[in-house]
Amino acid sequence: MASGTSRPATIYDVAALAKLSIATVSRVLQGTGPVSAKAKARVDQAARELNYVPLRAARSLAVQRHEAHGLVLPDLAGPFYSDLLMGYERWAAEHGQSVILTVTHGNPDPQRSLRDLASRVDGIVVHGNALDLPAVQELRRAGVPIVLVAHPPVKGCDSVRSESATSAERLTSRLLDHGRRNLLFVGDPASSYDVSERYAGYSAALRAHNLPVNQPERVPLTEEAGTSFATQLLRATTKPDGLVCANDELALAALKTLRVGGVGVPGEVVVTGWDDVMAARYVSPGLTTVRQPMAELGRLAAQRLHERVTGERSRARNDVLATELVLRDSCGTGPGEAKTAVTE
Repeated sequence: MASGTSRPATIYDVAALAKLSIATVSRVLQGTGPVSAKAKARVDQAARELNYVPLRAARSLAVQRHEAHGLVLPDLAGPFYSDLLMGYERWAAEHGQSVILTVTHGNPDPQRSLRDLASRVDGIVVHGNALDLPAVQELRRAGVPIVLVAHPPVKGCDSVRSESATSAERLTSRLLDHGRRNLLFVGDPASSYDVSERYAGYSAALRAHNLPVNQPERVPLTEEAGTSFATQLLRATTKPDGLVCANDELALAALKTLRVGGVGVPGEVVVTGWDDVMAARYVSPGLTTVRQPMAELGRLAAQRLHERVTGERSRARNDVLATELVLRDSCGTGPGEAKTAVTE
């Protein structure tokens, strides 16, 4: 809302606050025509201060619906997002909703993309760190229904995520109970809320076994990063006896690189992942991992957003989905143990 009024802010309010012409503000907001970086910064600042929502979105929120959901993802690389999208798209299609996707990684102007998205949809689902907290709060102040996926709860917003800390603690404890004492967490806890929770569970298991909590190997959650890290590990004079990887991409790449380099897995180094992507079942040795319901995350996020858009529910709720510890040979599982242990 515009400061001191009960009506939504307009482009005229933005122009007045930014001290620029309507034409200049329009070019910035629509992304058409040349504008200086200084003018763009002034318009963006004024739009944020006024919680400006494009007119199409304001009308949509007041009198009609687009029958469309906005989905904001940080990236599309890797198998995780395909499963999430499949679950989301399937639910949306069954309920007559279209899905408009925005990816923020590599986007030169995510704020403009977000404003455009808000003008074309009834509500927005945000995954992980695709948007920073101020951007999420700006959408909420503008009255846009929001659901957060794999994100810490935010007041007034729905959230859907998988349990991480308890599963990570259980997985790490199993490795420690089987004699591994020099473990290393591979992945950057600062990259997402889920990874920070996995590292928290890993750390809790070390403390419970009276072991010091070591720093993680802060690498991106990509196949390339897993290969690069494991290649460096092959040259190291001392190696950990177990890698607790933040996702399966890291784990699978590290497992292959270590074995090609002559390091026995699981004999010398055990390797675990997270997600239970399809390749985890077919690689040799099979990858021990934690299965999270990726498609179900997408399905439930779509349902929760629809409930808020239609007014079926007005109070925010936080859903936490259960995960499963999947034991395979990469952590030294014997034939009699090669089964799934359900996380409660």
